[in-house]
Amino acid sequence: MASTITIEVSRYRPEEESEPVFQSYEVPLRSDWVILDGLNYIKNELDGSLSFRWSCRMGVCGSCGMMINGEPVLTCAAFLESYAPGPIRIEPLQHFPVVRDLVTDMEDFMGKLTTVKPWVVREEEKPVEEGEYKQTPEQLADFKRYSMCINCMLCYSACPVYGLEPEFTGPAAIALAQRYNLDSRDEGNDDRMEILSHDEGIWSCTLVGECSEVCPKDVDPAGAIQRYKLAGATSWWKSILLPWQK
Repeated sequence: MASTITIEVSRYRPEEESEPVFQSYEVPLRSDWVILDGLNYIKNELDGSLSFRWSCRMGVCGSCGMMINGEPVLTCAAFLESYAPGPIRIEPLQHFPVVRDLVTDMEDFMGKLTTVKPWVVREEEKPVEEGEYKQTPEQLADFKRYSMCINCMLCYSACPVYGLEPEFTGPAAIALAQRYNLDSRDEGNDDRMEILSHDEGIWSCTLVGECSEVCPKDVDPAGAIQRYKLAGATSWWKSILLPWQK
């Protein structure tokens, strides 16, 4: 096996380029190195001007998502050896504006997360002296899967609908809404349904399923959206057939 591997990195320096260009680097091909290690080698040893996001190196923070040979992945979870003999082409996550090199603008994504009220909504808070809101293990299991999202944005990069219709609320935000809808402590289901039961919400999803395929935490946003659609359709029919139950 070769001792090095070629990494082709998308470079975009707005003060120098009007469009991204690719720059090639040779990095050591080590069995214990992930792609993020290769990028840090470039940054520390070859070209300190390279810009990219990373933090935990453990698949927890979601910062290091990038396009690797056309697929959205966490670079801290993808070993260099898996891409031998190379080259490895690294680009910023698609469907997002590029700020510099591999750094994308997260403003639209973060804004969409806040629109779905991602917190426990209570019509009336009980006094603190009455203690915490308790849950059974079964109640926790109802929403735990959807609570594992790390905001890595891989699902948005994989979603063809978001690529064509940026107004789409998107997989992670809808899965996050479902996480709170299924929480036994929450009373904000109706509020979120009003926000998401429109063209830019749950009904934009065409169930391609790529969001769930690329999710590093097995959140299954596609499944969450379909459950949301079922709840939305049921709510609509009830409003027509049983209007007095509103």
